[in-house]
Amino acid sequence: MPLDSLFQPFQIKSLKLPNRVVMAPMTRSFSPGGVPTTQVADYYQRRAAGSVGLIISEGTVVKRPASSNDPNVPHFWGEDALPAWKGVIDAVHASGGLMAPQLWHMGAVRNRRSDWLPPAPMEGPSGLSAPGKPFGQAMTDADIADTIAAFAQAAGDAKSIGFDAVELHGAHGYLIDQFFWDGTNQRTDGYGGASLVQRSRFAAEMLKAVRRAVGPDYPVIIRLSQWKQQDYAARLANTPDEMQAWLRPLADAGADIFHCSQRRFWEPEFEGSDLNFAGWAKKLTGKPTITVGSVGLTGEFIAAFGGESSKPASLDELLRRLDRGDFDLVAVGRALIPDPQWVVKIRDGRHSELMDFSPKSLGTLF
Repeated sequence: MPLDSLFQPFQIKSLKLPNRVVMAPMTRSFSPGGVPTTQVADYYQRRAAGSVGLIISEGTVVKRPASSNDPNVPHFWGEDALPAWKGVIDAVHASGGLMAPQLWHMGAVRNRRSDWLPPAPMEGPSGLSAPGKPFGQAMTDADIADTIAAFAQAAGDAKSIGFDAVELHGAHGYLIDQFFWDGTNQRTDGYGGASLVQRSRFAAEMLKAVRRAVGPDYPVIIRLSQWKQQDYAARLANTPDEMQAWLRPLADAGADIFHCSQRRFWEPEFEGSDLNFAGWAKKLTGKPTITVGSVGLTGEFIAAFGGESSKPASLDELLRRLDRGDFDLVAVGRALIPDPQWVVKIRDGRHSELMDFSPKSLGTLF
């Protein structure tokens, strides 16, 4: 199919993108002590030089004692990390790119690759890492208030050092998502409850605080998912009405773009329609959306951790949905790991030069 829609410019508020391709956030653990290195700057600069429309960074943790379970995941706070991130965004801008940091608190999630522990107990809404699995401690009202303030501070810092937008990581079973999920949020106060709307209060208050910190014209993205790393089959919203009740308050609180994570972008979200998650989110809220999930490759990313390689795949179905207006932006992850020039090759029709993805490529990911 023609590629015209993929290479149309896109604007929301102060963010003006040259095309619809977004680099998906991918955890790398390449920042010793939480401080990005010059190699991190080079990594993102190469993708900017490769004509990615918007780069979303790997998850960067906010200033909470137990926001991270990995000593090499970058911080987005402090007198060492923030100047290093200033070097990253300056390098990206020098190559004509645009970038948003993804702000993150991991919540009560174990690190399966390391026994390193943060200086305070891991924290979550109810001290559960998964339904029925105690881990860490339940957050107090003061913990919640401090966490919301930490996200707002990080968002304000992102704007002040030159980033073009900011994304909140509210997906995949991490802290914000643990508040959404009834399996990990057993609270009986104002941050819990039987309904998803009640359990969304934490995210809505965070979005309002972030909006106050960055002002009205600065784009705020939130990444969401139905699936969790703890349970691939988990669902927060089982009907369009439930999804609207979940997303509408987040839009009203300050979210400009919904980044809708699926393992496979072509899978329908609800019976009776071929719309995917991003398609439904746009239909229900009227907000722009980003679709993501196995774009441009034959396999999906979870399988890569089990050793599965992937080959370049047709973009026709993606383009059909983009042309139809289901979503506005397309996030590409693994295809950009071995090949920073992926966007240029797609644009110029150099399909024979597209590279396979091998788990060995994860050497540049982790």
